[in-house]
Formats: sequence, structure tokens, C-alpha cells
Amino acid sequence: MLPKSTVNIRNKRASFDYAILSRYVAGIQLYGTEIKSIRDGKAGLADTYCIFQGHELWVKGMHIATYRFGSYSNHEERRDRKLLLTKKELSKLQNAVKDSGKTIIPLTLYIAENGFAKLEIALCQGKHDYDKRQSIRAREDKREMDRLMRH
Repeated sequence: MLPKSTVNIRNKRASFDYAILSRYVAGIQLYGTEIKSIRDGKAGLADTYCIFQGHELWVKGMHIATYRFGSYSNHEERRDRKLLLTKKELSKLQNAVKDSGKTIIPLTLYIAENGFAKLEIALCQGKHDYDKRQSIRAREDKREMDRLMRH
């Protein structure tokens, strides 16, 4: 379970498009103005994914808006950012991604209790269309049952 934080940016499509196999919490290598933008809640995880380059894990496509009070030292909005995990976690993920159909997707970006930005990532497998329809049906059935229980 994630700790309480004022900043909690979620990738809402991840649980719909992918079956989550395992979760990990990773640190992110950031520049000075990036953490300030994240604390303001100016970040997005839509269309992000993680990829290995050598023995390092990088997150691609993560949007962190430029800091409004930043000057010439402001950061690039969609640059690749290195994720910080232990060697054991990295090797486990790298071996799992070698299997076809598995990928690493960011789920949540938040500020930890110690003030550092953390990214919850998950090893996922893509869902088929019929799995997505099943998810929609289950969600609608649950909503209907909740509605009937209230009345």
C-alpha cells in the first residue's frame, strides 16, 4: 500500500489495458525543477512505458511540465528518466521482460514521506479485447449491485 501523499498521479489506463503481474517501487533520477513541478502536481503518466538500456531501466514518455518560476535552467518536459532499483530487482525484471508479451508500465507517481519522488511500476501482460470487455462487465455489475444495496 502506498503511503499518504498530497501528490498522487495515476496512470488510469494501465489497469484496463494490462493484467498486472507484480509491482515495484522505484526512485527517479530528476533535475531540480522537475521535483518542484511534481510537487505542484504538474505531471502525467499517459502513454508511458519503461525500457531497459543496458542494465539500466528508463521511463519513456513521462510528462513533467516546465516549472513556472524556472529560468534558463528549466528541464525538458518529455525527456527519458532513469529509474533507481536494486540490482536484484533489475535482473528479475529484465529476465521477465524477455518473455514475449510482458512489459513494464508506470502506475503511480507520488512523493514519499522522506520527500523523494517515487514511481510505482508494474510488470504487466497485455489484455485481449475479450478480457477488457470482461473487466467492463464486472465493473458495471459491481456498480449495479452497490446501487441496489443502497435502495
